[in-house]
Amino acid sequence: MGSKYDRAYKYLKDMYADKYYPKVLVDRVRAELERIVAWLEMGPHDADEVQAEFDRMTKAINELAVVFEENDSDIETNARNAIAIDVINIIKYFELPIKVDRALRLRTW
Repeated sequence: MGSKYDRAYKYLKDMYADKYYPKVLVDRVRAELERIVAWLEMGPHDADEVQAEFDRMTKAINELAVVFEENDSDIETNARNAIAIDVINIIKYFELPIKVDRALRLRTW
């Protein structure tokens, strides 16, 4: 593992490519992913701390789901997959002892 996550990594590619998702809201989801990456880069962190941060991130995205709906959009299958792919990449990069389903255990989307 390197010290910094790939700054050129394109988060949420499928969401940005689809006009169904308001870009300003996709930016807010991306900000949550970037925030957890920045926090992980400050490591090391124990497993409980890591889970707590993924829970915080997931709750923030849960709150955004309501805003997506208010904007005639939704965090549906394609969005869920895009978020999960990025979380999987983060987990792999930082060699975290957690599976994506556990990391996103609090999701309501």
